[in-house]
Amino acid sequence: MNGASREALAAAREQLDALTDNTSVDAAKLAGELAAVTALLDREVTLRRALTDPAQPGEAKAELVGRVLGGQIGGEAADLVAGMVRARWSRARDLVDVLEELADTADLTAAQRAGQLDEVEDELFRFGRIVTGDKQLRGALTDRVGTGAAKAGLLHTLLGGRANPVTERLVVRLVERPRGRSLEGGLEALSKLAAERRDRMVAVVSTAVPLSDGQKERLGAALTRLYGRDMHLNLDVDPAVLGGISVRVGDEVINGSVADRLDEVKRGMAG
Repeated sequence: MNGASREALAAAREQLDALTDNTSVDAAKLAGELAAVTALLDREVTLRRALTDPAQPGEAKAELVGRVLGGQIGGEAADLVAGMVRARWSRARDLVDVLEELADTADLTAAQRAGQLDEVEDELFRFGRIVTGDKQLRGALTDRVGTGAAKAGLLHTLLGGRANPVTERLVVRLVERPRGRSLEGGLEALSKLAAERRDRMVAVVSTAVPLSDGQKERLGAALTRLYGRDMHLNLDVDPAVLGGISVRVGDEVINGSVADRLDEVKRGMAG
């Protein structure tokens, strides 16, 4: 995303933050309404183009939002969408991408308010590992022939009552409307978005055996010193690590195996 869309994205994020900073705003309800608008604009190409047409005045596009969505969504969501269409967008699809991000962020904000953001982050990571290791499940959730309703029903059976409701909503939306993303890529994007709620980075840590609580704390502190930001650890036990540790932060892999251990991480683990 670049040019005008990048500026519009920054403005939309600020507007969402301003809304959700107000605790009287129901963040979960807002998330659902923004997700509904995302689905509508993803489906209705003509409407999407009309709302991003650079030849049309911003106020005219905002009025169109009012006519189309009036009474269908709450005032906060309608105002947010109206503000977004007043902005200029490099591509019509960028508007839908940003709406989807805002819907997910609003749901994560609801989890954060409830003190459940860590739980949601961990569940997203664990579900990603389950999908990676279960080809039959992955096939069922990504089958292009299968309907969104059938996939949602499968997820409700798997996650209902077992996962945080926010986790369930995020995963169901991703599976119902992948919008060109792989399931793994979408889950990773959600994990990163969750981490950003606390201005944290995510480290995927693979070890041959489970880490003790003390080791987790020391590793987290060492990585925080290395990157200069708080770090959330997603832990995975993998015997192939050969008695060491492998850490992935974004696209960077820190090989802390027996053969090649990063000195800083080693000192942190040793306490």
